[in-house]
Amino acid sequence: MSAVALQVRGLRKTYAALEVIAGIDLSVLAGECFGLLGPNGAGKTTTLKLCLGLTEPDAGDIRLLGEPVPARARAARARVGVVPQFDSLDPDFSVAENLVVYGRYFGIPERVIRSRIPELLEFSGLAGRAAAKLPTLSGGMKRRLTLARALVNDPELLFMDEPTTGLDPQARHLIWERLRQLAQRGKTVILTTHFMEEAERLCSRVAIMDHGRLIALGSPRALVREHIEPQVVEVHGAGLAAWMPDAAALTPRQEHVGETLFCYAADPEPLLERLRGRADLTYVHRPANLEDVFLKLTGRDLRD
Repeated sequence: MSAVALQVRGLRKTYAALEVIAGIDLSVLAGECFGLLGPNGAGKTTTLKLCLGLTEPDAGDIRLLGEPVPARARAARARVGVVPQFDSLDPDFSVAENLVVYGRYFGIPERVIRSRIPELLEFSGLAGRAAAKLPTLSGGMKRRLTLARALVNDPELLFMDEPTTGLDPQARHLIWERLRQLAQRGKTVILTTHFMEEAERLCSRVAIMDHGRLIALGSPRALVREHIEPQVVEVHGAGLAAWMPDAAALTPRQEHVGETLFCYAADPEPLLERLRGRADLTYVHRPANLEDVFLKLTGRDLRD
């Protein structure tokens, strides 16, 4: 049986009379890549801060790598790496100097840190950039340097808060590959992301949060099976309004969003048969995915 890397029970946090974390129970196993998903304002980042002991909870019990938090948060954080939502690199230092300075916070001797730098830079796709200054790096390079920095203390567990936001596909895929390698090494990864494809690719389990509560928990495939019809047909075009009554008669559930009708069904063939040859409609047929589940459970309204 796998050890528990993070255990949270009855976690609550209120700011200015608004309960942002409303009684969360959560366990993450050692060696697991676990995704924490939710719209803006759902409480994901606050949850991470509470688990790291950076914010004091109003109620609840937190055990991070066996240590009680916040009482022993400093001891727990010594065994943890963090990739924050926004990079906090020092622009006055070189790539290598950023790693050395950060490593000193953990009490690691400089010679040990410098011995790790070549491997860290190779791992993060920054080989040969040790002397580069921060202003010369692209946004993707800075994000990868933040990942290298989070690994400087060889952590057992890695918190990653939206690690690929703003990256181009090449940089995103490189970070995905590196996270898979970390999982293969037995590292525990806790990931928040707005990219449902990212969560499906990387995470063995995900939790979906909304309004400070956990509303779903399980593997991506299990959540799709549990919450959504297996097939989706997206339809749009000039004839959509006239065709919508046909869709209502042929599929158990539809969502009309803007100029697109999303039709969910176990057997989409009758629907597809009616669509074939329609010059006034365009459609896409695909299997249901985690994003469909996410939107069903949290809604399609914009969150600020």
